[in-house]
Amino acid sequence: MLQTEGIVDLHIHSAPDIRERRLNDLELMEAAVRMKVRSIVIKSHNVPTMDRATLVNIVCKDRHPDSDFQMFGGIALNQSVGGLNPFAVEKALKLGAKIVWLPTNTAANHYKKSQKSGGVEVVQDGKVVKELLPILNLIKEYNAVFETGHISAEECFYVVEVARNAGVQKIVITHPEFHIVGMTLEQQKRIVKDYDVLLEREYAQPIGGGVYKKNLPDNVIAMREIGCEHFIVSTDSGQMQNPPWYESIVEYINYLSDAGFTQEEIDMMTKVNPSKMLDIL
Repeated sequence: MLQTEGIVDLHIHSAPDIRERRLNDLELMEAAVRMKVRSIVIKSHNVPTMDRATLVNIVCKDRHPDSDFQMFGGIALNQSVGGLNPFAVEKALKLGAKIVWLPTNTAANHYKKSQKSGGVEVVQDGKVVKELLPILNLIKEYNAVFETGHISAEECFYVVEVARNAGVQKIVITHPEFHIVGMTLEQQKRIVKDYDVLLEREYAQPIGGGVYKKNLPDNVIAMREIGCEHFIVSTDSGQMQNPPWYESIVEYINYLSDAGFTQEEIDMMTKVNPSKMLDIL
């Protein structure tokens, strides 16, 4: 059995994109089918991706009728879609979006950490901005996944509490280890304990100057400290500086195995938890 058989990756960047990417949507699909992957979610900082995923699935069914692979997409609430825009969210969800990410590279927090002003505000004066509330209601209505994007660790607590109170069921903290988010291990423990969220830990992160740092050693520490049942393994792959997705996901799984995690624990993080988020378990 392939070690990638049945896995789900909720976070991959593919072409077409403004930034050069390792693989396009169709190349990604072909690799996933070859590796017997169950599902992947393609993500863009600039445009919704669920319509692209729908077309890829049509092509996949034609080329690989015996495969159960599915590609999904979502929408990141960056400036290019109007920021916290409920109209864009509603249309995306109606078209099959599975994930709604809070602002990523145009989040006010991302701008601030990059020594820039502006960006999309999510929390002001210790309160979630009112523009987020109808979006949370839509996410609840469509039972979509709510991801925190590139907001700060502190902002995550404000946002998650409001989301839980609004009845949102599926909440994922996007790469808490990413220096832009900057969530400490203690904060990760607390947000899991207080709000029963999942932590999505990625393969690598940019550290400046086009250089990426692998997150794998730190990921292992967090998984052992907090428990595998609270994690999702994703790659956040697609950058030209990192290996192609089909190599990074295999390296990630091998690293977890070599670190002593059981197959049941690895399956929890690569199959069970992300499949629940997509309702494909």
